[in-house]
This record gives sequence, C-alpha cells and structure tokens, in this order.
Amino acid sequence: MKIQSKKQLSERIHSGTRYGNPVLFLMFVLLVTETVLGEKTIPSPTDRIQTEKGVVEIYPVNHATFVMRWNGQTIFIDPVGPAERFQSFDRPDLILVTDIHGDHHQQGTVSMVRQKSTITLAPQAVIDKVPTSRQSVYRVLGNGEKIAINGMRVEAIPMYNMTKERLRFHSKGRGNGYVVSLGGKRVYISGDTEDVPEMRSLKNIDVAFLCMNLPYTMTVEQAASAAVEFKPGIVFP
Repeated sequence: MKIQSKKQLSERIHSGTRYGNPVLFLMFVLLVTETVLGEKTIPSPTDRIQTEKGVVEIYPVNHATFVMRWNGQTIFIDPVGPAERFQSFDRPDLILVTDIHGDHHQQGTVSMVRQKSTITLAPQAVIDKVPTSRQSVYRVLGNGEKIAINGMRVEAIPMYNMTKERLRFHSKGRGNGYVVSLGGKRVYISGDTEDVPEMRSLKNIDVAFLCMNLPYTMTVEQAASAAVEFKPGIVFP
C-alpha cells in the first residue's frame, strides 16, 4: 500500500499492519519469545534482507540490543546483559555502541562477548566511562565520522533530544546513531533520538531501526513523520 500521509503511517504503526514500499513497517518485537534448551537460549526466527553479497540476518535480542549477521561476519548492536543472551551467536567481528546509558552500553558485557579481533566503535562519551585499562578495546567514532571495516562502511549519525522536557536525556554530540553500508544496502540505527534534522535528511536508507521509547525518545507520530520524509525501504520500530 502506498503511503499518503504521516497520519496514515502512524495508524499503520499502531495497528501493526505490514505493507509495501516505499516504506515498510514491521513491528520489531524486541521482547521476543525465546526457546530454552537446557541453559542455551535460542533467538526467535530472524528477518532476512537480501544484499548484493548475501543475506543480512537480523536477530532481536532485548530492548535496543540486536544482532546482524552478513557475509560471514557478526555485528552486535548495544550488547548489554548477561553473556547467556549471546551464546547462540558467533563472537562479534564488530560491536556498535550508541550511548552511555546502561541499556545501551555495559563494559562488562562487551568484555564477555568480544574476541581479540573484535572492533568496538563508540562515541567518546562512552569510552570516557570505561576504566583506563580497558579503553584500548574501543575505537572512537564521532558524529559525522566514517570508517571502513571488513567490507562495510560505518558512519556515525547525531542522536539527541530537541523537545524541551526531554533535553536532559540525550544531549547533542554525546551519542551516535549509525548508518552501516554492506552489500549495497544501507542500514540506519537511530540510537536514542528524536526526529532530528540529521535523520530527516538521510538518503537511500534500505533498512531503519527507529527508537520509540517515551518519555526519552520519539513518539510514534514523530517517527512516522520522519520516515515519510527520509523514506527508508523497511522500518523496524
């Protein structure tokens, strides 16, 4: 179904209806049903996005935490919580951390899940909160900076609050959203943000993960309005 307005899009988000391009909203159920075999937790079935170099597999884990697998590589986004959450996955080749809050970064979790070759990207504010002895595990990526890693390209996108009563939650320049380019597809991870101009001006986004976590981030209506403007192919609220 073609999207006519942000009101129509907002209604579709509320109803959980799935529909086609130019914007496809899939309700991203982060509190997933899990199958437990002994002590091993198996993630719920993945979503699969075709690229020029194989399929991107998407695994919701919990809240802002999810995993992507592509071209033999494993990417963890905001890994937090016990190591058991991640025992079904290979050790990550890349970790992306968006912000300082405990639902996005826990240094202990990063230490537990990473391997020696893992590249961990984070904003400076995150690294400043890590003990000096562990800071070498991370690489700083600031707003607007880009880096090429293992056939992927990662760009840090500003994430912050604009609404007066929410300004205290996420200040501009502290955290990162990310655009990950892989196999000809561009995946946007918003981090904790409102519908900031930097989001609205994004181009050629194939997959977008948009936060909706009041009172800290966006309303459904803000997310819908932004999505209508920057026109991602698929959105996971």
